[in-house]
Amino acid sequence: MTIYQPEMARLVRVETMTEWEKLFTFELPAGRSLRHRPGQFVMVSMLGIGEAAISITSSPSHSRSGTFDLCVRRVGNVTNALHRLEPGSYVGVRGPYGRGFPVDLMRRQDVLIVAGGLGLAPLRPLIHEILDERDSFGRLIILVGARDPSALLFRKELGEWVAREDVECEISVDRADGQWLGRVGLVTSLFSELTIDPARTIGVICGPPVMYRYVVKEMKEKGIADARIYVSLERHMKCGVGKCGHCQIDHFYCCLEGPVFSYAEIKDVEEAL
Repeated sequence: MTIYQPEMARLVRVETMTEWEKLFTFELPAGRSLRHRPGQFVMVSMLGIGEAAISITSSPSHSRSGTFDLCVRRVGNVTNALHRLEPGSYVGVRGPYGRGFPVDLMRRQDVLIVAGGLGLAPLRPLIHEILDERDSFGRLIILVGARDPSALLFRKELGEWVAREDVECEISVDRADGQWLGRVGLVTSLFSELTIDPARTIGVICGPPVMYRYVVKEMKEKGIADARIYVSLERHMKCGVGKCGHCQIDHFYCCLEGPVFSYAEIKDVEEAL
């Protein structure tokens, strides 16, 4: 098998999460593990339609069970075709690709995770990895923002994280509805009451592009060093292996040297954030 040849994966389960997103659980042949790291992605192909890069949404420990999750938003031909699939269908999968989150560097450190909208999907494996080895990490702080309550992903898990005594999870929506009793405002508003030790805190960010500059600013104002802030960047990836150049950011190839970068690496690259 070459880096360009997909492997067929069987769709095991589909869960509707919001009006626009569904959670897909796939199984590789013979129950083989995907062997990914939190923050990596796969190239998913729909035969006769096309191929798209999609972040892996399940933890590596889940992957070792022989299945893996993808949270997919309907935005184009490939993702619309995915949303029409029923369990038992097959798709092509290449990967995993890219550089994930530096989990080993986070051990014995406090971890501050900020997710906006669909950005929670690639951060979910990192959260699960930390929870799977909870004693190996310090504080786990999760700040989640969404456009409105109907756009919140993984609501059951969010409730579980809020209820845990060893997790500090806060959720805010830009606009409330009649049933919402939680915080209202941009995710950056959650920083106002946050107290951290910047010397032992690693920040992680994933969300819509407009969010990054403001969250980085909040983290830096809390004293977190540039090299201790990590961002997961979204770019239009065509090959996934650094051959086509579609995802190039200045001298970086997002599919190879990302999608996870430290802010220190990209802070002087104008088109990065």
